[in-house]
Amino acid sequence: MKSLLKYLSPFAPDMAGAVSVLFELEGLIAICDAGGCTGNICGFDEPRWFTRKSALFSAGLRDMDAIMGRDRQLADKLIAAANNGKFNFMAMIGSPVPAVIGTDFAALKRMCSQRLDMDILAVECSGTLYYESGASAAYCELFRQAAKEKLPVKADTIGVLGATVLDCSSINVGKLIADKLEGDVQIYGMSSDFQAIRRASEVAKNIVIAPSGMKCAKYLERKFGTPWEIADLSLPETTVQAALAAGGRKCLIVHQAFAAAGLKKQLLASDDKMDIFCGSFFNKCSNISDFKFESESDFYDCIEQGNFDLVIADSALQRVVQKIYRGKWVDFMHFAVSGRLQEELYQAV
Repeated sequence: MKSLLKYLSPFAPDMAGAVSVLFELEGLIAICDAGGCTGNICGFDEPRWFTRKSALFSAGLRDMDAIMGRDRQLADKLIAAANNGKFNFMAMIGSPVPAVIGTDFAALKRMCSQRLDMDILAVECSGTLYYESGASAAYCELFRQAAKEKLPVKADTIGVLGATVLDCSSINVGKLIADKLEGDVQIYGMSSDFQAIRRASEVAKNIVIAPSGMKCAKYLERKFGTPWEIADLSLPETTVQAALAAGGRKCLIVHQAFAAAGLKKQLLASDDKMDIFCGSFFNKCSNISDFKFESESDFYDCIEQGNFDLVIADSALQRVVQKIYRGKWVDFMHFAVSGRLQEELYQAV
């Protein structure tokens, strides 16, 4: 029962991470499910759905489709949908149904490629992993299929990987990041188009702002020799200022690993005597994170035993420890945890 959620809602799953990467690239995104997973993504995990259009649909698998493994029928549905508009690519996103019956996505991809003249992506999500796994798989598959040509490098061009709404809690994060960098900035999957993916080899350097982009950055380095570095460019200034004002001697920061490390660096630059620890419910980077929380109880135990006087984390997590923690708390929004956006905070003010 360790994984039982008593205070929190389930975190965004891998399918949501994959959709978040592909949402703005004007492709046909097909979630291979019976309808429920697509409804959850459109209703809860993808806030851009309410402000802009994207060709996202459910394959509408039925019981007998799953039991009989009717891949030909599924391929026909996908091809018919792809022929019903003009798209840059078609992406097939896995879900619990194809994961349980062992759908052969490679074969399904070949079947569709024979009848469609476009890039076909297959992202094998299972619905049992967190969003960063799906986002990582989508990035890698996207660049493998679309970025094939080695082009001359442009010295003033920078690529940004890992900028998703789920990580950055803002639908305008692309503009916020671009304002912090000089030159031609391509924020892949967020305010950059599909042609930027095709021209990925032109980039002089990639910046990775979340663990979901790291595997793809390593792939682009192997394929095109593009160097990369880790940096956090999406820290909300309100959180930074509130954390600096809160003080505290022993602090715990909870978020995705790179955001937590970026905030830790800023706090230590202001007061190098602070004792700061970083934790996450998601990917743990051994040289950055101190704690990996597998459950609510892990987080509860960490707070109970850690003797922290300052916690910087999404306020949704306060419910887990409200009976034992009496120190200061600074809200550090994480959309994948609470479904809250920075834009909502600005509107409230």
